[in-house]
Amino acid sequence: MVLRPLSATDAEAYQVLRLRSLQEHPEAFALALEDEQETALETVARRLEHSSTERYILGAFEGETLIGILSFRRWEGLKIRHRASVSSMYVPPESRGRGVGRALLEEAIDRARAITGVEDLILAVTGGNEQARALYLKVGFTPMAIDPRYIKVGARYL
Repeated sequence: MVLRPLSATDAEAYQVLRLRSLQEHPEAFALALEDEQETALETVARRLEHSSTERYILGAFEGETLIGILSFRRWEGLKIRHRASVSSMYVPPESRGRGVGRALLEEAIDRARAITGVEDLILAVTGGNEQARALYLKVGFTPMAIDPRYIKVGARYL
């Protein structure tokens, strides 16, 4: 398995996996499938081209196949630059159980530690996603808050 930040040349593979994640697990992501489907491939490529050590999409590859994704972003603003967040992690079912998610998280954590001034790494997980929650706890994240209305899917809050 190879881990690396995605570039513009990965736009199509990323978009396919991202849309799949939103379709299969709408309860797990703040972004709606309907919103992301409107994003042109050229826009996705531009976003990936502008990645940096403080903002990137990390990809896990098996050969040429993208088998996992994770977003990393250092918060902007003088008072909050000590924080960064991990989001939008997805590993498709056929690649789960092989350490892909853990490898993505550990790589993001290592990269965050290398950024001067980053003190906190934050992520969110929706209630009921016990497999993801267990992984986050294993790599060292600690629960700090519950937001009972974080995501709204239809009439249901998660």
